[in-house]
Amino acid sequence: MLETISLALEERDHTQGHGHRVAALAEPVAARLGWDAQRLSLLRFGAPLHDIGKIAVRPEVLRKPGPLTADELVEIQGHPRAGALLVRPLRLGRRALPYVLFHHERWDGSGYPAKIRGDAIPMEARVLAVADAFDAMTSRRPYRAPLTTERALEEVGRCAGSQFDPVVAELFLDVWAEQQSWPAAQAS
Repeated sequence: MLETISLALEERDHTQGHGHRVAALAEPVAARLGWDAQRLSLLRFGAPLHDIGKIAVRPEVLRKPGPLTADELVEIQGHPRAGALLVRPLRLGRRALPYVLFHHERWDGSGYPAKIRGDAIPMEARVLAVADAFDAMTSRRPYRAPLTTERALEEVGRCAGSQFDPVVAELFLDVWAEQQSWPAAQAS
């Protein structure tokens, strides 16, 4: 049921396949971190649900071609908490909470919704944050054209230690250099 909602949402905000691309980008990084089969399985379940809370965001805000107003930004930034409210009541959904609730936290503490920083951010969210941002950067959005793969990789490196856990960001870049067959690599 949750995955069906997530897929419908991706169609609504024109990001078809985003959740599964994010999972595919995150999995080799998580494997390199030594995650066991059960934890990787949970990543494959939780990653596609990470934006499920956008169901609470008005479509005109999700598809807005220009800058967001302050109120629209607050609405968008509410999607992790809204997603947590959707998945928390479900037994398996609770296990996806780190992906849903914390994927917009930043290593430097300037993220949302909780403004947590560094190691206080669950590792699941730290891994997902890099994959999510990379896919967002390399995908067409209503407000901008996609970046090239090379430019997005530069941005991941530049944001290591501020937006992203520096270890996870460097690992993402290392794994990317070794695996040119990732889904986003084919799209760029």
